Amino acid sequence: MEDLIVELGERSYPIIIQKGLIDKTGSEINKIYQGKKIFILTDKNVNYHYGDRVKESLIKSGYEVKLMALEPGEETKAFSTLPVVYNELLDFKLTRSDLIITLGGGVIGDLGGFVAATFLRGVSFVQMPTSLLAQVDSSVGGKVAVDLERGKNLVGSFYHPKLVLIDPEVLETLSERFFRDGMAEVIKYGCIKDKDFFYFLKGLKNKEEVMHNIEMIIHKCCFIKKCVVENDEKDTGERMLLNFGHTLGHAIETYYNFKKFTHGEAVAIGMYEISKIAEKKNLTAKGVSKEIKEILEQYILPYEVEIADSSAILDTIALDKKNIDNVLKVVLLKEIGESYLEKTNVEFFKN
Repeated sequence: MEDLIVELGERSYPIIIQKGLIDKTGSEINKIYQGKKIFILTDKNVNYHYGDRVKESLIKSGYEVKLMALEPGEETKAFSTLPVVYNELLDFKLTRSDLIITLGGGVIGDLGGFVAATFLRGVSFVQMPTSLLAQVDSSVGGKVAVDLERGKNLVGSFYHPKLVLIDPEVLETLSERFFRDGMAEVIKYGCIKDKDFFYFLKGLKNKEEVMHNIEMIIHKCCFIKKCVVENDEKDTGERMLLNFGHTLGHAIETYYNFKKFTHGEAVAIGMYEISKIAEKKNLTAKGVSKEIKEILEQYILPYEVEIADSSAILDTIALDKKNIDNVLKVVLLKEIGESYLEKTNVEFFKN
């Protein structure tokens, strides 16, 4: 599969998508980093499967390596985790000329990227995403963040990696639930930018067919994202389209303290629910929500949720980063494959 380049001038970086890449980590890192020390941040699940393989590959290439494995799950992406990681970096005597590798899903990528952005005012880092969601979405584009108790990704920065290494074979050890979690973000790309891709996904009959096409699927998602990021790096216009389903999805995640739904599951619900609301307001073509519901059912993803206290959801939406001067920009679809931003407010979500 042809490598992609996120073209951002001096901050440009490659995205390499290749089966078996995890065992070539050392040689790939050698191409972009000639220093001595590498700090790997991962979680305990990923460490069990891939920690030693990545570490050994780096040591064989002559690097001094330290690995830190955190508890898996969104709870780890808390502001309170930062001092624990910073102290490990200090103990390792990591300097600004050294390198951090984030080996894991979106939680590790976001947290580790934020650590890299802030430790010593900035250390270079490499993304090695191991979940489908991270491979198609969060590892590309330089958004790094941690959560506060009152909401997701409320403290963060734009800080791009030097390199993104994607090995689709690591998805073989991903649980079924988290594979489906990533498929929600894959479906999102078809919804917002590529109708043919949406219907291609709809035509796949099972996970085996998805995995047969996985390199192409990841490449397509990363290509869409890189193009959007190149046009709108700081998320003030077109890049907001990548948040289709996320405004409501983040609020649902927060409402359930990140315990009931994964990120992808919450986004799936958000995509369907916002399309249903938009159809009622004649802002989205009739039948779009039905199409979304059908593909979510096909990939065994949730599409609706009963919430008794809707005011709590609205309060969380009011804290959304896209809510500026009481104007909330929500992402809607004109039809499948064509998205746009609608300026509204929290009242939009009241039925």
